[in-house]
Amino acid sequence: MNTEKSGRADFYQPSKELLPHPPSLVQARKYSRGRVFRKFLVLGSFTLIIFLFYKAHSISCFVGLKKDKKSSESYDSYIKRIEEGYLAIPSTDSALAASRDYATHPHLAGAVEDFQDARDILALFQSEFGIPTPATEPIYSAGSPESREATLGTSSKLSKPAAWVDIYYPVMNTGNADGMVVELLGESDQPIWKADLLEDGDPRDETAAKHRNAVPPFHGFSAAGEAIGQLVYANYGTYDDYNKLVDAGVDLTGKIILARYGANFRGLKVQGAAELGAVGVLIYSDPRDDGSVTVENGYEPYPAGPARNPTSIQRGSVMYLSIYAGDSTTPGYPAYENATRVEVTNIPNIPSLPLSWANAKLLFDEELGGVPEGTKLNGRVGSRKVRMVNDVEAKVTPIWNTMVAIPGHIKDEVVLLGCHRDAWVMGAADPASGTVSLHEVVRGLGALYKRGWKPLRTIVIASWDAEEYGLIGSTEWGEDFADWIQEHVVSYVNVDASVYGSRWYAAASPSLVHLIQRSAQDVPHPTDAQKTLWDAHFDVGPYEGPVDAEFASMWEAKTSNEPRIGPLGSGSDYTVFLQRLGVASSDQSFGNTPTDAPYHYHSIYDSQMWQEVYADPGFHKHVAIAQILGLLTLRLADSIILPLNTTHYALELDSYVDTVIKSTHREETLPDLSPLRMATAKLQDASFKLDEEKAAAEKALHKALKKVRRVRHPRVVRRIIRWVKEHLGIGAQEVQDLRFDALKWMSSVTESSFSETDMRGKGPLCDFIRAAKRVRVANQKLVAFERGFLSEDGIKDREWYRHLGVAPGKHLGYEPTTLPGLTEAIVYDEDHELAKYEADRLTVLIEDLATFLEV
Repeated sequence: MNTEKSGRADFYQPSKELLPHPPSLVQARKYSRGRVFRKFLVLGSFTLIIFLFYKAHSISCFVGLKKDKKSSESYDSYIKRIEEGYLAIPSTDSALAASRDYATHPHLAGAVEDFQDARDILALFQSEFGIPTPATEPIYSAGSPESREATLGTSSKLSKPAAWVDIYYPVMNTGNADGMVVELLGESDQPIWKADLLEDGDPRDETAAKHRNAVPPFHGFSAAGEAIGQLVYANYGTYDDYNKLVDAGVDLTGKIILARYGANFRGLKVQGAAELGAVGVLIYSDPRDDGSVTVENGYEPYPAGPARNPTSIQRGSVMYLSIYAGDSTTPGYPAYENATRVEVTNIPNIPSLPLSWANAKLLFDEELGGVPEGTKLNGRVGSRKVRMVNDVEAKVTPIWNTMVAIPGHIKDEVVLLGCHRDAWVMGAADPASGTVSLHEVVRGLGALYKRGWKPLRTIVIASWDAEEYGLIGSTEWGEDFADWIQEHVVSYVNVDASVYGSRWYAAASPSLVHLIQRSAQDVPHPTDAQKTLWDAHFDVGPYEGPVDAEFASMWEAKTSNEPRIGPLGSGSDYTVFLQRLGVASSDQSFGNTPTDAPYHYHSIYDSQMWQEVYADPGFHKHVAIAQILGLLTLRLADSIILPLNTTHYALELDSYVDTVIKSTHREETLPDLSPLRMATAKLQDASFKLDEEKAAAEKALHKALKKVRRVRHPRVVRRIIRWVKEHLGIGAQEVQDLRFDALKWMSSVTESSFSETDMRGKGPLCDFIRAAKRVRVANQKLVAFERGFLSEDGIKDREWYRHLGVAPGKHLGYEPTTLPGLTEAIVYDEDHELAKYEADRLTVLIEDLATFLEV
């Protein structure tokens, strides 16, 4: 990073206009005033016709009601009917059936079963949206003309829903169970104990028993090889844990680290160990992190009871996700089959393996003084050596993103909704519960579409692949279509594991917080008819018992007495869209609490039986998530003014600065933050004025719509229809079939489409175009707000991440760090000059954003 570079260049502007003019309108400006005027007449005539026929064909036809020429319905009433129609579709029976289809077989990314699931999702999209099945399956190699056109055409040419599959080619590894070894060595380095690295597959859980050997326990992107060394316990293997060991004088060179899951991303446990000279890492699941539901508290282990099965093993990726996401060999660009591969910098160079509690407990007993003594972070070093062998093979592996697009009246504004499909084994919670909720969203939107509904904005739905390895499917698509996404995508709605506990959690860009809250308050609580989904913020599990003190402290620190929608970190598919491309994003789920049955994360026991018995009996939570996902999608797609609250975001920045100050260890590293505070205040003022403008713009549009609907002269109507048919090739019946299509012309009415001189005409059509232009400009500013936090220079040491407002914590992985460049310069680098540079470039970026927002 060049700290001498002027910060003003950091304001990210992917193109001159966020949502560009259609090419025809760009060219029109080059022609004479007469041709511009004729273009204006075409636009005006077409708009008028659409509204005349909207008057004749009541909106009631959208919801299957009898047409009545005398009836009239406001756009808000229409939206309410659409939402009510949607909410009635997702069902527990359908969700349960879908889960039993998706969650009863393994589907590791790149496997045969994964490909079949991609095809099954494609068939679902085709069926629900009435897409004819072509003779040749629409499965395209990424980078091919067909793949490019499938996505790029959604914002311009697409007139009916289309579904397809994109194939990307990342490098991924797989494990060989026969070659995996963890053993304790005795004299002459002979093994005296060997770990059983497979889960028991209890026959009482039929699918777990059937597929116990389907995917060997291993770490995605772990380094192949052998390591021999003494054992050292590192607690969670966090940045602070390793520092405590170093401060205690423990030399980790040549050691094998034993760490428990939790507190940070597993890849950071390996990264921290490698940086301190360790030669291998073993990571296990500790029952202390299971809250009240433990064998020690009298609960039977699964499947006999709700406690953790002691043989369960958490697989998972150990990619250094904080550096960059996606295919390790193609950072910043898509993994085409013929892509140029680079030297990898975000995966480990030492082996690691996952362990069950049953195996970890024996190592504690034999080498570290037993439990609980050995589980203290005291720097104790085992007396004997441990040998571990990680047998993995890495190769280029195809993965499949399944996509569907529903074109809107405004084609070039796109709402994106996605969930990943791949799992470490069956993944009944992760991700099948999310896929089931998405399945119900597709059914709901499909039902609306079949009744005649068409979204105001285009909707694209994705079933991502290879998320488990490192957010690969979504990231490769994001890198492949980065320019298109930044020009057209207004928001990304993510779901991952939608149900694995009792409490509803949501995280999002601050601009989406109010929308999510309002939507959650409009969705019924899954099990209590007197409450809403919003009330599920405080739900807890059914079990009781004491909890480990350290775990209790961590739980208390991350929970709040007030409902809260916090910022996004990483660990799911929103990462590339928010933190590299600047798209406002959201994520939500029903997650675990200390009184829920422990979630057997990435284990064979993340199974259909566990889901039906402990996570969501009756599948009501799956449906609740489907309902709110659909509402969010509909409200983002069908609102005339985008429901993005920039003022809430701007006000949140004050708390971000407060957090930086509270995190400072040494005051001398803290730069003067008053210019940053002033820039934030300027942004807040600009946003307040934008709030006024967007309200006024929408009011003006509604007023203009009413005026247009009053035009009734039949002779004029016939003449205009004939003129449109002759000049635009659109027949009268086709015109009649368009409802609310006048709103689609907002995609053509941009800030510079027509000059004020050309817009001096009077009448309802001119009023409408001026109002539509005003709405269009306001929406551009709303969408641009998130983009405004992007810097081409990115964040120090991990430049792939460009969002200076939020990023996954450098030493956290999943959890977010707000104002990451500034925070890390102060907290980790403890460098005053670097902190000043970060504060300065953040100040300039926010000032530029405030200027852009001005109305």
